Amino acid sequence: MSKTIGNPISAAASALGRSAQSVEAGIETIGSHDLAQPTINPLTMPDLGRALKLGFQDFTAMRTDVMFMVVAYPLIGLLIAGLAFQTSLAPLLLPVSAGFAILGPIVCVGLYEMSKRRERGTTPSWGQAFGAVRPEIIGPLLAMAAYLLMLFTAWLFAADLIHQVAMGGAVPATLGAFIVDVTTTTGGITMLVLGTLVGFVFALIALVTTVVAAPMLVDRPVGLPLAVSTSVRVARANTLPILAWGAIVAVLLAIGIATAFIGLIVVLPVLGHATWHLYRAAVSFDPAPENRAQP
Repeated sequence: MSKTIGNPISAAASALGRSAQSVEAGIETIGSHDLAQPTINPLTMPDLGRALKLGFQDFTAMRTDVMFMVVAYPLIGLLIAGLAFQTSLAPLLLPVSAGFAILGPIVCVGLYEMSKRRERGTTPSWGQAFGAVRPEIIGPLLAMAAYLLMLFTAWLFAADLIHQVAMGGAVPATLGAFIVDVTTTTGGITMLVLGTLVGFVFALIALVTTVVAAPMLVDRPVGLPLAVSTSVRVARANTLPILAWGAIVAVLLAIGIATAFIGLIVVLPVLGHATWHLYRAAVSFDPAPENRAQP
């Protein structure tokens, strides 16, 4: 008889218990175990649309599980927003919100697992979603999470520095006054321009290094170095489609954030599922004979 996990709390507790017992084994798996070099497939703009369509289909097919899985993130966003509007952290509200683009790959790990299982013809459960953090991949996933967290922290420091330089570190008493200063003063406009340019650099680094790396780690025990190098290869071979994908992610996240973070309940899972399908289109470990290099 198959064993099921009845609710998110027990599922999370079970997953944490398994993870705690596998920390040592997980550290050993940071390096690549499956050394098979994947084939990088060409991507087209229609491939991006197909990935989004399949991602939305996954979302609608598994809506209850997915919405419960991601509901914490909009709540966290609202908490951060409320805190920022009443303290001196207001200038960092936009940079913190933009951090979803940096942290997204690790946030959506469970969604990759659900799409993977649905692709294989099964109906994923809560237990299987949390089961994405398996002993053989916990090390690489933790290493990637640490990397993305450091990147996010560096972005916040850069955003704060830009605010200090452009506006002298002044924090208006109200959100309305802050918006007026940002949109009508020279310092505010300078902060927006510099912040956008620097934020683009950080988002681009995250995109290039993780666009297929996180779903690849969930898919097979390749280890972090091979996953990241494959992601870079995909970005290099498909520059325009990957840049377009980054723009799609940025626009959808902006829409989700603009709706007081509530829109992220839909945006995050759709993007998470779609990223899995983009990975499946971009990377192949068993290429057809005609795609193999000739001697």
